[in-house]
Amino acid sequence: MIRKGRSASSTAGAGRSTGGPRDDDAFESSSRSSSSPSVSRSASFSNDSSSDSSSDSFDPFESFDAHDRAAGLTPASRERPDADAGSIEVTYTRSRRQPGEGKPGKPADTATRASQRPARSLKGRALGYLSRREYSRAELSRKLSPYAEEGESIDALLDSLESEGWLSDSRFAESLLNRRASRMGAGRIVNELKRHSVGQELVEEVSAQLRETELARAQAVWRKKFGTLPETPSERAKQARFLATRGFSQGIIGKILKGIDEEWSSE
Repeated sequence: MIRKGRSASSTAGAGRSTGGPRDDDAFESSSRSSSSPSVSRSASFSNDSSSDSSSDSFDPFESFDAHDRAAGLTPASRERPDADAGSIEVTYTRSRRQPGEGKPGKPADTATRASQRPARSLKGRALGYLSRREYSRAELSRKLSPYAEEGESIDALLDSLESEGWLSDSRFAESLLNRRASRMGAGRIVNELKRHSVGQELVEEVSAQLRETELARAQAVWRKKFGTLPETPSERAKQARFLATRGFSQGIIGKILKGIDEEWSSE
């Protein structure tokens, strides 16, 4: 046990008297350190601190960026020391896939799966059209003609669809009447039926049905668009052109622009 206040030399001498192993180098270094005065150690410490402060003074309230600027460093060079060492810039480009080419990372067979699907039959295509809306026989024939293969008869298919109740010109005319009657005149609707090659008997039936309500429908269209009678010839011509493009006859247009009501015209 080393008592407080005893010098290192006495401690080393005590250690030798106990008969322990002697280490000459350790003994000499300990004796030299014990013989040096404490003042020299404090002086050397003060010299070291003064030299460090003179070479790199550090203010505890100074920011890191200000300290780096004083030392000649920049935030970019601090974070990326090799930024100026010929770094390679990576650019990303958008690649375009060719038609039929699959997406990256997917098997090639998934890209061609759509092209390998069995082609729809002509009847399946016709039923797909008819499930969306009503078609006339002539209109559906025009839609199917680009897909008909050699040996396939479109007329036979249309006859089969009519017998099964999928295709009907009368239903097509009724659907067209419901979609157009509130906005169009009889002339416009009849011309559309004729373009779809609907039978003449059906065209006359629809035309007679439209004539019964022609004036009331024309008044509703005119009232929604204008609402007031024209005061100048230019306004009268403008309103007349609008009603004519909607398919109303000149007689109906004249009655509306003169302010003649439906009760007077029905006489």
